[in-house]
Amino acid sequence: MHYITILSNTNSKNSAETIANFLVKEKLAACANIIPKITSIYRWQDKIEKEEEYMLIIKTKKELFNEVKNKITMLHPYEVPEIISFDIKDGSMSYLDWIRDCTI
Repeated sequence: MHYITILSNTNSKNSAETIANFLVKEKLAACANIIPKITSIYRWQDKIEKEEEYMLIIKTKKELFNEVKNKITMLHPYEVPEIISFDIKDGSMSYLDWIRDCTI
C-alpha cells in the first residue's frame, strides 16, 4: 500500500477546519494538520500577492488522491486551490497501519 501527504493552503481557519473535518469524517484522510497563519507570497493575475493563510497537511492513501482532490476543490474558497501530493517513502509501520485503518 502507498501513502501520501497532501498540502493545501486556504484563507481562513474556518475553511481549513471545514476541509479537514470533512476529509477525516468521510474517511478520505486519517489526519489533517492545520498550521495557522503562514505567510504566502505568490503571483496571481500578473500581480505579486502577500497573504496570511492556513496550511493543511493531509495524510491518506495514494489511491484516494483523486477523491480527496475533488472534495477539496468542492469545499475550497479559492478559484485555483493548491492541491499537491508527496509520496511517503518510509515511516513507522504502526503509523502507516493507522492511516490504512482510518481510511476507506
